[in-house]
Amino acid sequence: MRLDIIRNCALTVAKVLSLPAAAMLLILPAEARDLRPAMPATANLSYDPANEVDVELVLAVDISQSMDTEEQEIQRAGYVAALTSREFIDAIQVGPIGRVAVTYMEWGGVDEHFIVADWTVVKDAATASHFASKIAEAPLRQVQRTSIVSALEKSVELVQTNQYMGLRRVIDISGDGPNNQGGSVTEMRDRMVAAGVTINGLPLMMKTNKNSWQAMLNLDHYYEDCVIGGPGSFAIPVRSKEGFADAIRMKLVLEIAGLHLKEPDPYFQRVSGREPVRCNLFD
Repeated sequence: MRLDIIRNCALTVAKVLSLPAAAMLLILPAEARDLRPAMPATANLSYDPANEVDVELVLAVDISQSMDTEEQEIQRAGYVAALTSREFIDAIQVGPIGRVAVTYMEWGGVDEHFIVADWTVVKDAATASHFASKIAEAPLRQVQRTSIVSALEKSVELVQTNQYMGLRRVIDISGDGPNNQGGSVTEMRDRMVAAGVTINGLPLMMKTNKNSWQAMLNLDHYYEDCVIGGPGSFAIPVRSKEGFADAIRMKLVLEIAGLHLKEPDPYFQRVSGREPVRCNLFD
């Protein structure tokens, strides 16, 4: 049964990658990374087997002012659809424990963090639907600045202070712009990775105008060089509104099931052959 689930997860990822409308690429770091699960220290909590999970996952979602209402609605709907998808549930049930702990946080400038859906154990369709309903029902917010630095720091705090004991700890951060407040994004990233987390990215490049600042800044390159880090980290750029839900679903399957596929060119790329991004340009 588990072999069938693993096979189905792999087929799902392959199918999503081959969709021409998705217009997305999975970006791997320049150097080969150790894909073994990180085993960070856990807070001083008494052992409870009920708190064991395969993954502690923070979904850190950008709500800065550059995200218009339509994009925010697409973003919310994409997460709800991905979290309740059969592929996501199958990926969870592949794990040795068969459950994950997830929280959904929206972020903007320094100290602007909003917990939309607090830590929840997801193990089946019912628990996934309950968690996703909190996201779907919450009012939309908008803030002015973009502090990836503050979002990363808060995300790691959420991981370190929860009651769960995960085999892996992952921060899934989405955003449509570079860090512009709070200090050095690379210094914060390195500190957070040293704390035992993996940071994956979802750079949002959905503006239709090819001359938009997002395209000119190569936001996907910025996330590759300046934001993601840790064992097995990756980023998936979203280049169209139509491909948003597919990108999130694929990303969650990869993060939960750990299905780091071999490189089926031209979809998988390693960062090479270009000038590195100046990460501190906007800090």
